[in-house]
Amino acid sequence: MSVGVLAFAGAVAVVVGILIGAIGIGGVLLVPMLTYVLGISIHVAIATAMFSYLFTGLVGAFEYARRGSVNWSKGLWLCLGGMPGGYLGAMTAWSTPGIVLETVIGTLVFVSGLQALRPAASQDAQGGDLKPPVLILIGLFTGFASAITGTGGPLVLVPLLLWLKVPALMAVGLSQVIQIPIAVLATGGNLTFGHVDFVLGLALSMVLVGGVVIGARVAHQVSRDTLKRIIAVALLATGGAMLARAASLVF
Repeated sequence: MSVGVLAFAGAVAVVVGILIGAIGIGGVLLVPMLTYVLGISIHVAIATAMFSYLFTGLVGAFEYARRGSVNWSKGLWLCLGGMPGGYLGAMTAWSTPGIVLETVIGTLVFVSGLQALRPAASQDAQGGDLKPPVLILIGLFTGFASAITGTGGPLVLVPLLLWLKVPALMAVGLSQVIQIPIAVLATGGNLTFGHVDFVLGLALSMVLVGGVVIGARVAHQVSRDTLKRIIAVALLATGGAMLARAASLVF
């Protein structure tokens, strides 16, 4: 593999890390990069990406927690749902194509981007007063969808929480935390039913976490409205790209 290819892959990983740290969304770029740039099979790419999210989650959660941007009570319930979801998603990923789920997630992400563009008052007024059973179900779906697609918890969780009117910074903070249990359980499932490239995963993680630290600082320096607009644009672009990819696989 050429130096140029490795340098490009490293640059993409830095960008992904910054996006994960700043807006929680970026993991969707990681699996395509591993597959199309490094030539890794899709299933191993998903499993390796999920392993790397353990480290982005740990660093991201620390960065947000030390700035007081993690709601631990909500995070606990989300993680309780995310753990079995992550394992089930990893198990399913090795035997089932993710085209239908990818279409559903792409639609959710795109529509949530439109929702995030609405006036700030309608988004933040209620503060996301979600009950534990709802949070567990959200965590379960997030874990399953993240593990089966290799996108990481934030891509699924952030738009869901924004849709439910959780403040943007809180949503991103919670998305950092949920990466940890999902990554652990998904990695266990991938080891049971398939393969994880730990060497590549560790190398990838070292690059990603540097980006996460930068991204977390950016998220806390911009205004809530600016952060929300950035997230909205990222959601629209990501959802559109996922839907276009799903359509290309079908047609």
